[in-house]
Amino acid sequence: MLLLGIAVFLSGVLPSSATIFPFPPSPTDCVEAHKVCSAEPQCEALYRGLKLCAAEAAVSPLGEQVAAECLEGQDALLAKHPALLACKCQRGFRKEEQCLHIYWRVRLMPGEDELEISPYDDTMMDSHMASLVAASSYMQLDGENQCLKAAQDCGLYEKCGALRSEYVLACTKRVSMTSRCNQHKCHRALRRFLERVPEEYSLGVLFCPCTNTLCGERRRKTIVPSCSYQDPEGVQPNCLHQQSFCRRDDLCRSRLADFLNNCQPSPLTASGCLKDSAGLCLRAYAGLIGTIMTPNYLSNSSADVSLWCNCEGSGNQWQDCLRLQRMFTHNPCLRNSISWMGSPGSLPADFTPLPAPRPSPLVQEDELLSNNHLPEHNNIVVDSEEEGDLKHTEEVGNTGGQFDLIPEYSERATVSNLGSGGTGGAAPLTAPPNAVLLLLLLLSTSLSWG
Repeated sequence: MLLLGIAVFLSGVLPSSATIFPFPPSPTDCVEAHKVCSAEPQCEALYRGLKLCAAEAAVSPLGEQVAAECLEGQDALLAKHPALLACKCQRGFRKEEQCLHIYWRVRLMPGEDELEISPYDDTMMDSHMASLVAASSYMQLDGENQCLKAAQDCGLYEKCGALRSEYVLACTKRVSMTSRCNQHKCHRALRRFLERVPEEYSLGVLFCPCTNTLCGERRRKTIVPSCSYQDPEGVQPNCLHQQSFCRRDDLCRSRLADFLNNCQPSPLTASGCLKDSAGLCLRAYAGLIGTIMTPNYLSNSSADVSLWCNCEGSGNQWQDCLRLQRMFTHNPCLRNSISWMGSPGSLPADFTPLPAPRPSPLVQEDELLSNNHLPEHNNIVVDSEEEGDLKHTEEVGNTGGQFDLIPEYSERATVSNLGSGGTGGAAPLTAPPNAVLLLLLLLSTSLSWG
């Protein structure tokens, strides 16, 4: 039921005030735009000049004369090859980082203006992701642990289970001779999980609705927050310092711009979002996970989220810092988007006809059994050292060790426990009573004829 809800959520429903069709033409991909530009010597020379401007601006603010020359070069490039300045990138694509590098090299927007425009192309994604709202009508808050169900569904899908195990291992493995994890590897593994696993699984695990603290704890610990979210020593950095470091990285800078663009609140729309798309906001929020700006749930008893930072020492930038912080803690667009995952009553009444549902977990199980293979959480290829660390992961989860992690092994869906009511699985498959009676009737008839 949970997978069905997520699949519907991903298939296309917007609040009734939003229009999906017709779609505007998709922007040019920045890699393709640069390829065309590089074939023209004058265009390539202008592009290289802007790269130098961007490199200097990353170190220190440009002087007045240099800034004027750089902006003149940008105008000349726009006139020569406008596609390069109108281009966009795709999330999770193989050349995403190369595309983002090109995108930011030709933009010299000062201050906060650069974060008002997303570098990602959501032209065709709006109908796909805004329908995330519809899944909440299938996520019944009936007291069962929806986050456990989402984790079980993930475990039954081999790719989801493998990549989940991969990030759990990366986020719990200690650096040699220390008690710390490698946050960089943890973040990279989390991004792989979110980018490569179908969103009906990954977003189901992140945004599963909860009515009790046990479910809330599983949801909060999904991203192994002791490594991916907070500092091992418990020290919170200043939010503006954190944002400054984020801006030096093209990927983090892009994900933050995407979040600020797609989760911008507005009192004039049904969703509370300026773009009136809860789906785009949730996807943009998920895109921040695995960067230095990784957000997470604040407690086991609520769906409130925040960055791991504060505004101490902001000086005369205190208002700017508070504005950034409140985009997570006091953002009605983000809050409504998360809460809609488990509140069918808050949805608009005008629904688009629902598409055919995805195969249920039991259907997937039958397919896996027919291939004589069941997915396991340790089905990734690791060397002997990593195998030991994977066993350690289980021990940490079971003994309440250093890393903040819910044990995922004992409670995951298997052939033996799918039918148990306690896990929220399907009912056991038994022969229908009518079929048994019919068989007995045929046997007695054949015996009487004999």
